[in-house]
Amino acid sequence: MYPFHWVPAAGQRHASLDERPCGCSYPTGTQVLTLCLQHLSADNSELAWFWDTCPECNREARRLAGVGP
Repeated sequence: MYPFHWVPAAGQRHASLDERPCGCSYPTGTQVLTLCLQHLSADNSELAWFWDTCPECNREARRLAGVGP
């Protein structure tokens, strides 16, 4: 597994290194620090997972995963 987790927040899917409080997702309302260095509130609604991915978080997540540029 990778050290980051994906979290929908503020209209995009972001990634975070924050520990998840329970289960396999951040509960709605959980404050997270994202890989794009924003403090955001998680939105664990079903539709939020269809939002576009934050380009900055995606870039940093790929770097952490050792996957291409």
